[in-house]
Amino acid sequence: MLTVALAVRQKVEQFLNAARTGNLDLFKKLAAQLDDGKGLAKTVADVKDANKRGALHFAAREGKTEVCKYLLEELKLDVDTKDEDGETALLHAARQGHTTTAKYLIECGANPAIPSELGATTLHHSAGIGDIELLRFLISKGVGVDSQSDAGTPLIWAAGHGQPDSVKVLLENHADPNAETDDNITPLLSSVAAGSLACLELLIQAGAKVNVTAGGATPLHIAADNGSPEIIKCLLKAGSDPNVTDEDGLKPVQVAAARGNRTAVEILFPLTSQIQTVPEWTVDGILEHMQSETGKEQEEKKEIKLQRDAITPKQDMVEVTPEAKKKAAEAKLRGNDAFKRKDYLTAVDAYTQAIDFDPTDATLLSNRSLCWICLGQAEHALNDAKACRALRPDWPKACYREGAALPNSFYEGVTLDPENKALVDAFREAVEAGRKFHGTDQQKS
Repeated sequence: MLTVALAVRQKVEQFLNAARTGNLDLFKKLAAQLDDGKGLAKTVADVKDANKRGALHFAAREGKTEVCKYLLEELKLDVDTKDEDGETALLHAARQGHTTTAKYLIECGANPAIPSELGATTLHHSAGIGDIELLRFLISKGVGVDSQSDAGTPLIWAAGHGQPDSVKVLLENHADPNAETDDNITPLLSSVAAGSLACLELLIQAGAKVNVTAGGATPLHIAADNGSPEIIKCLLKAGSDPNVTDEDGLKPVQVAAARGNRTAVEILFPLTSQIQTVPEWTVDGILEHMQSETGKEQEEKKEIKLQRDAITPKQDMVEVTPEAKKKAAEAKLRGNDAFKRKDYLTAVDAYTQAIDFDPTDATLLSNRSLCWICLGQAEHALNDAKACRALRPDWPKACYREGAALPNSFYEGVTLDPENKALVDAFREAVEAGRKFHGTDQQKS
């Protein structure tokens, strides 16, 4: 019985993989083999993975338009069928930048206004990746440019992903430059967090407010923390107030000094009113004072960590037997092979088995995080990335994995912290990590 069940599972995986790779002949052959008499269309519609994604989702996600045509025109499948996350095939195609497939689905009746469970629509995804052709096409179909999601409007997505062309198109179509999320995140603040001067300038020209506050921090605080001279100057020129304090009672110049951003301090110093708690009111004096305060804070955190570690078992103290390490290595190889075939679900299963055998190997978490990213599972990707970084905090790849996962999870509304300033800081660090390692660290370990 177990052998039969395994064979069926393998055939289902091959079936969905054929849809993913666009092998239509193999797909039809496997569909016929899986048909148990209830009809080919019903069989194909019912075969789904653990996330309730069917052949149409997989084909659309990989831009296999011919497979989509077969499913919709010959089998008459529902074009707006949803997976476990409430996402349609159109959402999958748009997020991956498959413009032709996305436009075909819309022409077949796909509703571009249908959001995922987190509220993100096709317009959000096209804006976030800079797919201008699809963006204009969607707007021409009457999709609202200010449609809300848990992480804001398409303009917030575009600005936060550093997509000036998307920002320009949305503003040309009267998108609100001052739209806010429930946490008071605006397009302008998102552009600053992403370090996008081009987006920032477009938003300011459109009338975006520069002195908004989110979680107690202004865009100038975020810019000071990033240390970008161009963005700081741009904000100041537009009227940002350098004397507003954040929730910790710090002015932007203090934030910059705490980070050791001397250039930022030099720009902000002449415009900042003297702070009585800083003994020496000079550029060097502010830097020295804030670095000293930061050092004290780090020592306090270190002491707290030492106390916590004294009563909390360390994960790296788990003993892994040689036999377990061998089994973990074998499972890892299976995962690597599956990843090369772009069979990400099988890779996830293999890496999970490897982690069960050896929970101390950070590379396994890193690899599984990458698989989750490829599958569009931002929250799972972030959880693995954070666990990976906890095991190896100084490993650049761990930082990259977290950087790759966090912007996606931010824009999918994943709750990272109830305090918005922490969310903004985390997003900034993620963008910074992603930018630093992008293009140099796309492979598995």
